[in-house]
Amino acid sequence: MSTVELAVSSPLKRFREIISQIKQYEEILGVVYWDMRTGAPRKGIELRSEAVGALSSETFKLSTSSELGELLAKLNEPEIQAELSEIDRRLVEESTKEYERNRKIPPELHREYVVLTSQAESAWEEAKENNDFAGFVPYLEKIVAINRRFIELWGVKSTPYDTLLDMYEPGLTTVELDRLFGELRARLVPLAEQIANAKDKPDTSFLEGTFDKEAQKTFSKLILKEMGYDFEAGRLDESVHPFATGLSIGDVRITTRYLTDDITSALFGTIHEGGHALYEQNIDPELARTTLSTGTSMGIHESQSRLWENMVGRSLGFWKRYLPDLKAHFPGQLDNVTAEQFYRGINVVQPSLIRIEADELTYNLHIMIRYEIEKMLFNEDLNPRDLPEVWNKKYSEALGITPSTDSEGVLQDVHWSGGAFGYFPSYSLGNMYGAQMVDVARREIPDLDDQIASGQLLPLKEWLTKQVYQYGKLLQPAEIIERISGKPLQSSYLCDYLENKYREIYRL
Repeated sequence: MSTVELAVSSPLKRFREIISQIKQYEEILGVVYWDMRTGAPRKGIELRSEAVGALSSETFKLSTSSELGELLAKLNEPEIQAELSEIDRRLVEESTKEYERNRKIPPELHREYVVLTSQAESAWEEAKENNDFAGFVPYLEKIVAINRRFIELWGVKSTPYDTLLDMYEPGLTTVELDRLFGELRARLVPLAEQIANAKDKPDTSFLEGTFDKEAQKTFSKLILKEMGYDFEAGRLDESVHPFATGLSIGDVRITTRYLTDDITSALFGTIHEGGHALYEQNIDPELARTTLSTGTSMGIHESQSRLWENMVGRSLGFWKRYLPDLKAHFPGQLDNVTAEQFYRGINVVQPSLIRIEADELTYNLHIMIRYEIEKMLFNEDLNPRDLPEVWNKKYSEALGITPSTDSEGVLQDVHWSGGAFGYFPSYSLGNMYGAQMVDVARREIPDLDDQIASGQLLPLKEWLTKQVYQYGKLLQPAEIIERISGKPLQSSYLCDYLENKYREIYRL
């Protein structure tokens, strides 16, 4: 072994040990968070949150320790870097970025924030259930205030909100996002207007009725298995707001929400979270026990959930294959519905209040509203107490409808209770990434649509594993989309896809 190799092996070994320990702590915390959101007794939330704060503090100490800082300094030396594998170089790069960001946060502020957000998620559930925004405001005010403090400590990028945006989509700026959203508006708003004036509107009457909850659960599991979701490496549970949590490659759990008067809510919620889970379950095992064994950005992550939910799950071919199975689960309720009728019914376009139940076209307007509000919170110091008024006004302007309660308005999403400001744009970014990916997939797999229509979903999953999933966080989002399509992210693919699909559905 050469002198340089000796200089690399010892610090690299210790660095890997610390990263592995951080990952193990995060896995334990993930189990606790999952339990808190899937049925933990409400009376235990306060004490459980303190326990979460204690373990998070230990993880934070490891991630900001002087030992880790010294190891990173050594591993970033040019002659050492030259000897590292691709995985180790990327791991050092990502760990250095996280270390520099974390060490600017006082440990006591970090612990306060973790306890606060743990309690806030339970408080949000109760507030949503009781339409009590006033009861949730004290939590939200503290969460926003601490995030504003974090931005000061990290250092403002072009704007305070850009600093938060970079947490979820590295390298993306509000200038670029404003341009992409502007392009979407320019093409999708006129399309929505044409649809509103269309004479041949889909029938949705067959979606009305009472749909047995247990039958919904059984069908949800059937579709997940068809997608390639590994139930030996995950599970499906129920929660107020659907979510996925990747504890490790071998334990990726998802939840959905069952509504007895809406068969589509759990169905598409399950497929959406299943898309997230396929990503996490199929990361290269070499990345296990490192902080690279997760999605590279929330935009790329949402590209998978939105791709599977909409471009697969809401396609005509999908229902040519799976409508008979759905009918078998709900005998007598959908017997006279054809695949084309079902396809048109589940793709109806109309303004709605609830984001997760919005149609594929107007969904992006829901995201733009949240994006504009978040910029107001952090770039214009909007008072959290004024959120319902701002929210309702923007919904009235953008969609022509106004929430009658805060539960169907500003309280509908869980994200802000966990401090996830900067996350919402990921959904529309995901729509754009997904459309660009599927355009390439259709060219590389010419019979892709026929495969979906015959229930062969695994070839698409295998293609996505090769192109996206296996890399985890090894590649940056820009690298992923450039490798797949040879181009940077563009809005035109999503616009083309939506125009082609909905002009056919509405026979424009």
